[in-house]
Amino acid sequence: MADPFKARNPFAPWDRRELPGMFDVEETARRVGHYKWAEMKLFEVLGGWIATVPEIDVKLRLGTHCYKHAWHAELWHNRLPELREMNPERLTVAPNDAMVRFIAALTEPEAPEMTIEKLVGVYRVFIPHFISAYTFHLNNTSQITDGPTSRSIKFILQDEFDDWRDGEMLIQTLLTTPAEVKRASEHQARLEILLIEAGGIAGPGTIGSAFAE
Repeated sequence: MADPFKARNPFAPWDRRELPGMFDVEETARRVGHYKWAEMKLFEVLGGWIATVPEIDVKLRLGTHCYKHAWHAELWHNRLPELREMNPERLTVAPNDAMVRFIAALTEPEAPEMTIEKLVGVYRVFIPHFISAYTFHLNNTSQITDGPTSRSIKFILQDEFDDWRDGEMLIQTLLTTPAEVKRASEHQARLEILLIEAGGIAGPGTIGSAFAE
């Protein structure tokens, strides 16, 4: 007969997770507030470009993608009160000034002939950083105590991967000359530098020690 008083691991022998995750409630709320801010900005950026990009196929994809990011922001908005933050707008902020500068640089290409720069900024820089931030969070939070956040991240990551694939395919159809490839790479490098300065979507530590101060 099993001893009912013998100490047992809280999880099955094949399950190696730990009950506490890397983030406490305050840290999770801080990150979620930054995620919401960034998702809102991406929704605004894509929505603003719909009317100006001349390529119909690009226009249609941006229209589909922008509302996904609005939904992501709504998920994070609804999560904040569950993390003891009764005023979600208080944490809906950029992590630092460098992130604000990144958004300004992302939206800077406004001319109709700059579709390459628009798409590169979103699909080769911004969305890959979302994927990195969300994957790090998912892998380092508790699936027990922070299950709702993990569930939201899984839904959002599916969108991010789908949109990244769509965006990369669009970019490849637009890069037809060496000069266009150079335009794309130079713009990407400029934006990546700004995101490194910001430390990632949620500031320094977004994906752990690589960005930690």
